[in-house]
Amino acid sequence: MTSVARVRTLLQNHPLIDGHNDLPIAFYELCGYDLDAYDLSVSVPKLNTDLPRLRLGQVAAQFWSLWVPQDADAVRRTFEQIDFVHRMVARFPEALQLADTADDVDIAFKERRIASLMGMEGGHSIGESLGVLRIMRELGVRYMTLTHNNNVSWADSATDDPVLGGMNEFGEDVVREMNRLGMLVDLSHVSADTMRHALRVTSAPVIFSHSSAQAVCDHPRNVPDDVLQTLAGNDGVCMVTFVPVFVSQAYVDWVAGARELAGELGLDPLVPAQQKKLKEAYGVPKPKITLDDVVAHVEHVREVAGIDHIGLGGDYDGCPEFPVGLPDVASYPSLFYALADRGWSDDELAKLAGGNILRVLRAADEVAG
Repeated sequence: MTSVARVRTLLQNHPLIDGHNDLPIAFYELCGYDLDAYDLSVSVPKLNTDLPRLRLGQVAAQFWSLWVPQDADAVRRTFEQIDFVHRMVARFPEALQLADTADDVDIAFKERRIASLMGMEGGHSIGESLGVLRIMRELGVRYMTLTHNNNVSWADSATDDPVLGGMNEFGEDVVREMNRLGMLVDLSHVSADTMRHALRVTSAPVIFSHSSAQAVCDHPRNVPDDVLQTLAGNDGVCMVTFVPVFVSQAYVDWVAGARELAGELGLDPLVPAQQKKLKEAYGVPKPKITLDDVVAHVEHVREVAGIDHIGLGGDYDGCPEFPVGLPDVASYPSLFYALADRGWSDDELAKLAGGNILRVLRAADEVAG
């Protein structure tokens, strides 16, 4: 049997579960959550995600990311994203089904509908309130990323200046309450010290919903090897992401060079009118990032943490570009073809696809129960 036929058959029998997709905020930015403006049941080229491409990618379950800016309206805007996910699922009942537990995912998979789970991306979404955290869980939010790009008052982010060296007492209370509620503790985006701190406090397996390996690509958003080793003891899962700046060291170095030059020239690389000037002045071609770069991270996490502790969190619709070979949600089988060609067994591929994260969901519910 060819790798293509083998993978297609495997994903028909074992659910493929992605840990992180930013369609809710992308859809808001596109049309203000107006489901009449763009029909997700047909191709939507302005997005990485639509229902036809999810089917082509054999995606069985998706954690929809609830990300909002870190401002005074964060709690309200998070509720609006929950509302969007509920309305989206209701609009396409033949294709989508709300899910909260591993059993829900199994039922949706048998019915050939895409299980839709939710995860908050950033502790700012609870407004420093355990009461809000509890309500979010009641509404079906299954994980929370402790921080986003900036610190919260109770935990340090990977991409902000450290303040706490991990978490404070309230941060520990948040982790313990999440354990009690059965809400997965997501350590993507947090500093390495926060990762280590949370792993000491938690009584349930944790996840990284969209992170890669720091030993392969030295970016603070990625997971150091010592944390991957601790993750194995915790029985958690690192869901490898496809974001170029977290995947390719050459890309990280290219971005750093561009930012250094921008500072020297007084240019802001985020201002479109100045980007052309910066590109002309830099003159260094952007490195090509490919599916093979992602394979390197998947295999490194398997080597360090073990086959039971890997998954996938593509981060589609969360960044402007993706590796060659993985342009959108239809691309997942291509990654599995590559791994099959490298000698991965069906059992290993099934664990990567969704077996491991289903185990973590069940374990979290056992701790909560």
